[in-house]
Amino acid sequence: MADLQDELHTTAEVGELDPPLPLPEPDDDSAAEGDFSPVSDPDAAPLDRAHAILAAHPVADGYSGLPWALRHLPWYDLELGESTVDTDVPRMRRGHVAALFWALHLPEGLTGDRAVGATLEQLDLVKTVARSHPEGLRLAGTAGQVTDARNCGRVAVVLGPASAAALDDSLGILRVLHSLGLRVLTLAGTSWASEAGLTRFGEEVVREMNRLGVLADLSGASAATVHRAVRISKAPALCTRSAARALRPHPANLPDETLAELGAAGGLCLVPLTAEQTGPSVRDVADHLDHVRAVAGPESVGLSGTYDSGSAHPQELGDASCYPNLIAELLHRGWTEPDLALLTWGNVQRVLRSADFTAKAAQQRREPSTARIAELDG
Repeated sequence: MADLQDELHTTAEVGELDPPLPLPEPDDDSAAEGDFSPVSDPDAAPLDRAHAILAAHPVADGYSGLPWALRHLPWYDLELGESTVDTDVPRMRRGHVAALFWALHLPEGLTGDRAVGATLEQLDLVKTVARSHPEGLRLAGTAGQVTDARNCGRVAVVLGPASAAALDDSLGILRVLHSLGLRVLTLAGTSWASEAGLTRFGEEVVREMNRLGVLADLSGASAATVHRAVRISKAPALCTRSAARALRPHPANLPDETLAELGAAGGLCLVPLTAEQTGPSVRDVADHLDHVRAVAGPESVGLSGTYDSGSAHPQELGDASCYPNLIAELLHRGWTEPDLALLTWGNVQRVLRSADFTAKAAQQRREPSTARIAELDG
């Protein structure tokens, strides 16, 4: 990344689009097809091939509800195994999970100070859980830290997504949450990210997220919010729990035009393993992955276990150990190893690297925003 200063310009005014930033160069961890070496025996059974591929390119799981589930347990040990939840270290190792996004979402109805306080409590819980399981878990905030955790045999824990209500309409609170480790924020359910789309303050939230390195999660957001956020964000956007609406008309699933727009912008649709959104079988999940890959592109599809979120899961995908079953089904359908490597690991790493790069560049061209919602939205 040679002299970024030569690429930087003064920031646009609120409501305008910033000039584009240069993209980061791919690193050795990316799964580019041109330099991909096969890691499985093409004559082996699909499940054996799936384990071999996942050993080299493990799963980065885009959504886990484990923090909220653990709040209700009097005692647990995730390293030895915990039968009361869907996710623990032994099952993640059997499923080849090497990174996990721990959701900080709140029960509906929490707003203002209560939402801020509940999110801070969840952040505290997640850090306590990770530090009390040092042989299995490691907190990570950047793509490099995720890779380091994997190389040390730990599951990288990335904090987020959190609810936009946790900001209480304050960019200062966004910066505090980022300093505590937050890396993904869901843009939905507030006055500035509503059915009408992003307001001027909402756009400033996205700009400040870019400056900090906090990714935008657009699952559950309105079509107008998705369209505007994808346009103004310099970092790729995520949809942490969205499948194809063309196959199943769930409100959180994305229509084809949105999938195409997300793919064109380098974003990432993480398909959830839930019966409600994708269907009751592993084949149904594979159908959604096929569709998202065809519409958005192979670099814009990933996996979201959505375990411990209260959702029912398809057959053969009941907990975090079951990812080899899904990969075996995709191999049976003719997915190539390079595309599977992107699906499980490479695409999430690309998005994390892009967020890191965007933040470093934006911090040289923007001071922390002091905008207030009353000033911008009236």
